[in-house]
This record gives sequence, structure tokens and C-alpha cells, in this order.
Amino acid sequence: MNAVSAPEYTDNVTYDEIHLGQSARTVRTLTLDDIRAFAAVSGDTNPAHLDPAYADATLFHGVIAHGMWGGALISALLGTVFPGPGTIYMEQALHFKRPVRVGDTLTVTVTVTAKNDEKKSVELDCQVLNQRDERVLFGLARVLAPTQRVRRLQVDVPQIQLFDPDARLRALLALGDGLAPVRCGVVHPCDADSLSGAMEAARLGLIDPVLIGPETRLRDLANANGIDLTGITIEHVPHSHAAAATAAAMAADRRVHALMKGSLHTDELIRAVVAETTLRTARRMSHVFRFDVPTYAKPLLLTDSALNIRPTLAEKADIVQNAILFAQIMGIALPKVAILSAVETINPAIPSTLDAAALCKMAQRGQITGGLVDGPLAFDNAISPHAASIKQIASDVAGDADILVVPDLESGNMLGKQLQYLGGATLAGIVLGAQVPIALTSRADGASARVASALLTKLVAHHNRTVRP
Repeated sequence: MNAVSAPEYTDNVTYDEIHLGQSARTVRTLTLDDIRAFAAVSGDTNPAHLDPAYADATLFHGVIAHGMWGGALISALLGTVFPGPGTIYMEQALHFKRPVRVGDTLTVTVTVTAKNDEKKSVELDCQVLNQRDERVLFGLARVLAPTQRVRRLQVDVPQIQLFDPDARLRALLALGDGLAPVRCGVVHPCDADSLSGAMEAARLGLIDPVLIGPETRLRDLANANGIDLTGITIEHVPHSHAAAATAAAMAADRRVHALMKGSLHTDELIRAVVAETTLRTARRMSHVFRFDVPTYAKPLLLTDSALNIRPTLAEKADIVQNAILFAQIMGIALPKVAILSAVETINPAIPSTLDAAALCKMAQRGQITGGLVDGPLAFDNAISPHAASIKQIASDVAGDADILVVPDLESGNMLGKQLQYLGGATLAGIVLGAQVPIALTSRADGASARVASALLTKLVAHHNRTVRP
């Protein structure tokens, strides 16, 4: 009996070597990623395979694999093991007996039942059993068997990186379940993305919006884009500068408990907030991006890529502390903080390495609390266990960072946009260190980024009700 393995070479079995009763088998356990990958490749997006709520209401009472996924296992066995390379599929009959669910382990067996010497064809009985020895699939295959011996290096197939932005967003929004919407001043939402993002956040119960901007312009924009503003409070102001000032004043008077940036420049809004002295706290304000990166196993926080241009050491300490407290609000009990630089060694010619070393010492002395802080770390060492291992960096943070702290705004801005536009990451952004959280993304970001950012402000605002910032 032949068995599937992962050899360096792939061999076949020629027609002359095949005899009646000869068999081969393979074993495979179904994962949710298998289902998603098969759907993506085949285009079969039947909700019975992908939508748990829909699948629960079907006769199978849960998500099941595509039937042809089991058929594909038969094809893989025939094409790679027995007879192997050179085999040509001619015919396949399949009968589906039982559903296959995530976690089921299938044993696929093919057995020779007939040979045709003239055509060099082989018929094989195909059986697929689950871990309870129940038959889930069976049928008859007819193939042209190879007549020449083939021995080839094992082929490396392309890796499939599955990333479902909608699923990631749903998981993020679930963090706010059970919390009341936050009264939020939406500052100058005078483009379609910022207005629709705010209204979608309201629909999802994240915020209770107060739109601050020119009323006629806002209503015209809503009508042009099919956005319903029924029941929504609008604070009329003539332009973006006035919107920023009004929003800051409303936050200072506790008429709103969060702010959301619309279609105005970041510095317009932040200057207005800073001008309201009652909105200041003991720490410097800083920005944190939360990224879902397809190639990273967990959310990644990046700070500061939006507010502080060239922060001093003391300002970096505030930036780090803001990010740690935010990570804790997001459910990370002991966040791992990587202080980034170009290299992982301290070099007086690179000032960011000196700051990184000082920040680590401040964490050791209790001047920064609540997280594991390490640096300097180059970007690869911060997020790749392999890179950290190669460079022999012994650290609880290296290769597993939750928070990336950049040297300055320039490097942070470039890194953030690379993650988004080249890395395919989805994002949300928030400003911390003021009395109210501020949802802040780029004007180029779409409505989903604004919805996600609203969720962050909701969490922080609820936290601030019990712990004064």
C-alpha cells in the first residue's frame, strides 16, 4: 500500500506495475481555511459553506465543506501518489453520503478494480471515510496511467494567504457589544466617505453623532448619496475652522464624549483641541493606528505616524504609555512594545537607537508601565520570529510585537501607508492623551476605516468614564 508523505522527490507507478487490488490512501483534516480557500479558487460561495448563521438554519445545522473538496482529495491522490505524475483523468463518478465539517479527518482510499491493456487505462474504486469510519463519499474513477517512469523534485506550490477584511471588522466591532453608543462630534464630514462612515457607525450603535459643519452642504451631500439624516443633530457652522473650534468647545463642555475627524486637515482639528486647555491631560497627545495585516497573526498597533513630527525622549515616553494603555483597553493584558530603529544595536550615530535604549531603561525603572518594552529593534526583528532568531535576539518582544513605536512622523507615515497600500492591511486610527478620544484617519480612507475608528473611540470613551485620562 502506498501512503502520502512529503518526500523530496515525487515518483509514479507505471501501468505495467499496477495490479488488480492495489491501493493507496491519504489522510486530510478539514480546516475552516480549507473551506475559504476552496470557495475563493472555485467561486462557489454558497452560504452553506461560509455563513454560519445561514448554515445553522439548513438541514445540516452548521457549516459544511464543499462536496467537491472531497473530490479534490481523490484527484490529488491519483495525480501525485498513485498512479502519480503522468496520470490523466478520464472519468469520475461521485456519490455524496454525509456532510464533512471543520475538524473532520478524512481517509481517502483508491483501489484498482480493472485494467485495459489496449488503452492503458485503469479503473479505481474511490472511498472517503471520516474519523468515525463513516463513508462520506464514494465513486469510480477511470484514468490513463503513465507508461514511463517519472521521478521529479517535489513541486513547491504557491502559498495561499487568506484574509477576510469583513470578518476582521466584525470581530473588532464585537468588542463593543453591550456598550451604549457614545455621543460623538463628527467634525466637518463634508465628503461622502466621512459622512457615510459616521452614519454607518451610528447605525451599528457605535456613536450617537452630532454633525458639525455647514448644514445646507451636509444635507445636499446626504441627498446626493442616499444618506438618511432623519433624527440626526446638526450643529451648523460655516466652515472647517469653525467646525473644529465648535467641536473642541463641545468636548470641553462634555456635550460630546468623543470626536471624529471628517474632511478637514488633521492640524485644524488638533490645534482646536489643544487650544481648549480643559481637554489636556498630563500626557502628550499621540496617534495610534490599529492594523489588521494579512500576514500577521494578530492586530498590530503603530504609533505615532500622524501627530508628533520629531518627538523628544520625554514625548516618546508619553507616546509609548498612551499606546500601552490603549492596547490594554483593546484586551491585551501585557502588550509587547517594539521601539523601532534602522538597526537592533545601539549606535550613537543613529539617535533613535539611543532613545530606544533610554525608553527601555525607563520601563525597567517604572517610568513607563503596563507593557514589555524592548529596543532598538529593526522592523524585521520586531515582527518576524525567524529574523529575530537568525540575528540571535533574545527577547520576549522580538518577533511578536503588539505595538510598533516609530522614531518620527516621517518613518511612521511611510510605514503605515506601506502596510495599507502594499501589505493589504485594514486600519483604524485614534488620538489619545486628551480628555476625549478622537477617531482620526486619513481623508483618503473609506467608510469602513471610519467605522472601525468609531469603535475604538467607543471603547476608550467608556474606559474614560471609569478611569479619568
